[in-house]
Order: sequence, then structure tokens, then C-alpha cells
Amino acid sequence: MESKDYLDLYRQMVTIRLLEERSAELYQKGKIGGFLHLYIGQEAVSTGLISARRPEDRVITAYRDHGVAINCGLSPHEILAEMLGKVTGCSRGKGGSMHLADVKKNFFGGHAIVGAHLPIASGLALGDLYQGNQAVTICMFGDGATNIGFFHEALNLAKVWNLPVLWVCENNQYGMGTAVDRASAVSEINQKAIGYGMKNERIEGMDVLTVRETALRVLEEIRSGSGPQLLEVMTYRFRGHSMGDPERYRKQEEVRRWEENDPIGIYRKRLTDQKIATQKALDALDQEVEKTIQEAVEFAEASPEPDAEELFKHVYVEG
Repeated sequence: MESKDYLDLYRQMVTIRLLEERSAELYQKGKIGGFLHLYIGQEAVSTGLISARRPEDRVITAYRDHGVAINCGLSPHEILAEMLGKVTGCSRGKGGSMHLADVKKNFFGGHAIVGAHLPIASGLALGDLYQGNQAVTICMFGDGATNIGFFHEALNLAKVWNLPVLWVCENNQYGMGTAVDRASAVSEINQKAIGYGMKNERIEGMDVLTVRETALRVLEEIRSGSGPQLLEVMTYRFRGHSMGDPERYRKQEEVRRWEENDPIGIYRKRLTDQKIATQKALDALDQEVEKTIQEAVEFAEASPEPDAEELFKHVYVEG
């Protein structure tokens, strides 16, 4: 990678962090309704992963989707407008926080029902296989989704049909408020792929370059026809499951310990230590992103709400 590529990864992670912090403020002011699941602490996972994909590769994820949307090329303006329920949002204000999507960018959402998008990922990959495309479907989900039927059905068919899917479990240690080892008979999630004869590995998820390098290798293996693989990426969410989470299930000492392993701080130190960028340059980049997010907030708040007629639009696919 060139220097600009390294800096672009940094920009994306800072954009996610600042967007999430402003989203939390807007939610507390009552400007964002419904649920809001923040990606703070997990920025290195989607940034590293999606930086390794090709434009034709499809991405689909669960409800903690703001960071993934940024990495797939959606602007902070259309993301915040969507969360505020405005017509300028990526789903015209009708999807909200959990349903960010842009099919033109090969980003298929944003899904609110736990694990329900996993069979869709198998379907996307099956379509590419039939059409002879060289695309890989990247399906991201949380550790809690591996305990339900959708996970097993999707992985089984992916292996039976040798589908080009990269299954990515973002193991942030908790399924809502339940620790992994209290809900799963197997605490190392990647082992669940063994039952389907699927290649798998567990990697560090707080280092964006580790995620990127692994993803580059694995995506090319899948693209060459080796079949689906599963990556368990070890990470941690610094905030609660959602904005209404009282967080009684974990101690603050645990959170502070993980915050010392901040993915943005780790990457920033690497950039300066390796003289890819100076502290001054990174500070200036931070300020640029801060200005962009402020402009996005102003754009979202000034945008109009959808007309009542919008209820009847985009209900069916127009042939």
C-alpha cells in the first residue's frame, strides 16, 4: 500500500468513531428513534475487512451496521439522514439505523433480525455461482447469531454447494448482555465451522492491518474456488449493546482494559512509529473528519421528512 492508502484506513476508522459519537448525542436528544447499536471499539474489523474486497464482492451484515456502511462508501450525510428518518437518507428515511443499505455499492444491509441475513448471504453467493461471477459474499454477524438455526443452515448449504462466502463472526464477547461462554457450548466460535468441514481461523480484531492482511489472503482462496471459510475476529464494543443497555453484566474495569487496546490508537501509533504520517498530519485529518461529520449532522437535521405517499413506494420490485 502507498501512504495515502494507510491514511485512508485511518480516515475511515475516525469517521466511524466520530459519526457514532454524534449519533449517540442525537439519540439522547430524541432526534433518532427506535434502536441504535454503536460500533465504537470495533472499527478495525469492518475497515480492514472491506478494504480487502473487490468492487464486485457483496457485503451483508447485522444491525450494528453504521461502520460497515461507511466502509462500503456510503456518506455520513446519507447515513445520518437515514437515522433521523429523513427522505435524503440511503433508504429514504424508512429503514433507520438497522437497515442501512446501498445495493449499487454492493452493500445489502443492515438486518435487524438476529442471524436472518445469513441465508440471504448464501443466496447471494449461489446467484454469483450460477452466473459465473468472480464475486465473494462477505457476511458479517455477531457471536450470538451462531447459536441459532439460521447460522447452521446457511453454513451447511454454503459447504454443500461450495459457495463463495466468507463468514465473519465479530466476536465482541457478548450477545446482548450474555457472555459467549454462558450461551455457547463452544467458546471458540471458529470451531463451529469444523462440523461442516469448513476451513476456519480466529484472528485479532483490534489491529486493522491484521484484519486486512488475513482478509486479502482468505478472499483470494475463496475466489479461486476453494469453498466457503469462516473467520472469527476477536473484538470488543466499548459501549452497551444498544443505547438502552444499563451494562450491568460487565465490570467497568473490563471495559477500561479493552479501551487501552483502542484500534484507532493502535493504528495511529503504527503510522507515526513507521513514519508513514506525523502527529500533526493525523491531527489535521481528525479535524477534517470532524468538519465532515458536523456538516452531515446539519444536512440531516435540515433535510425534509418523507411524504405520506412514501409508505406506498418501494414496497415491491418494479419489473
